[in-house]
Amino acid sequence: MQIGIINALSAKKNVLEKVQRFGLRVCQLSCWDQDLYTEEIARNVAESSKAGGVRVCALWAGYPGEHEWNFTRGPATLGLVPPELRAMRIAALKKGADFARKIGAPAMITHCGFIPENMNDPLYEGTVAAVREVAAHAEKLGLGFWFETGQETPVVLLRVMQDVGTGNLGINLDPANLILYGKGNPVDSLDVFGASIRNVHIKDGRYPTDGRNLGKETRIGEGKVDFPVLFRRLREKFRFDGELIIERETQEGAEQDRDIREAVEKIKGWGGVI
Repeated sequence: MQIGIINALSAKKNVLEKVQRFGLRVCQLSCWDQDLYTEEIARNVAESSKAGGVRVCALWAGYPGEHEWNFTRGPATLGLVPPELRAMRIAALKKGADFARKIGAPAMITHCGFIPENMNDPLYEGTVAAVREVAAHAEKLGLGFWFETGQETPVVLLRVMQDVGTGNLGINLDPANLILYGKGNPVDSLDVFGASIRNVHIKDGRYPTDGRNLGKETRIGEGKVDFPVLFRRLREKFRFDGELIIERETQEGAEQDRDIREAVEKIKGWGGVI
C-alpha cells in the first residue's frame, strides 16, 4: 500500500508540486472545473508527473450544477440521481474520462449521489442507466470507473454495480463518509464489497447525532474509523495493495499541512506502507 494525497487540478506548470512537498509519490487528481480538461493542462500533468516522480492513480471528477453535501439538499443535488441534472453531468463525466486517458490515469472516480435504497423507486432505474452510460464510455477508453462511498449504503452500492454490469467498476472506499452519512461501519462494509475496493481515502469522522446534519470530520485517529483493523482486513482477506489517499476536507493551509503530515506517520504505524 502506498500513501498519497488529493491534489487539485490547476493550470499551473508544476501542478503536482503539493504532492512532492510532502515527500509522497502518488495522488488522486481532483477537478470540478471541466474547462481545465485541455490538451495543454494534460501535457503539464504528464510533465509534472515525470519530473517529480509522482503517479496519478485516478482522476476524481466533479460535475456542474448545484451540489450540497447534506441531508436536506443533497438528495436533490448530488451525482447522477437528480433527473434534471443527469444529461449535463453525464457529458461532464465523459469529458473527465477523456482527460483521464490523456494523462495516463487508470481510472476515474466520482460521487454518484443519494442512490435510492428502494430499487423500485423511479429514480433508481434512471440513475443506474446514467451510471452505465458513463462507465461504458470509460470502459471503451480502457479506464476503470470507481464509486466513492458516501451517500449510499454498502448494499445499495453493491446492487448498483451488479445492475450496471460493465467490467470496469470498482470502489474508492471513503471510510469516514460511511460514518458521516450514517450509512455503515467501514470495517463491516468490507464483508459486502471488499473485493471491489481499488483505493482508499484516509479520512476520519463521527456519526451524525441528529437527523438533519452530517457527522463531523475529525483529524485522522480522532474519529470512529478503526484504521488498524481496516488495513489488516484489507491486506489479509482481500490482498489489497492499492493507494491510501489522505483527504483532509475541513482544514486549509498550514493546519491542513500539519494534519496531512501527522496522518502519514499514523498510517505507517497502523500498517500502511510507503
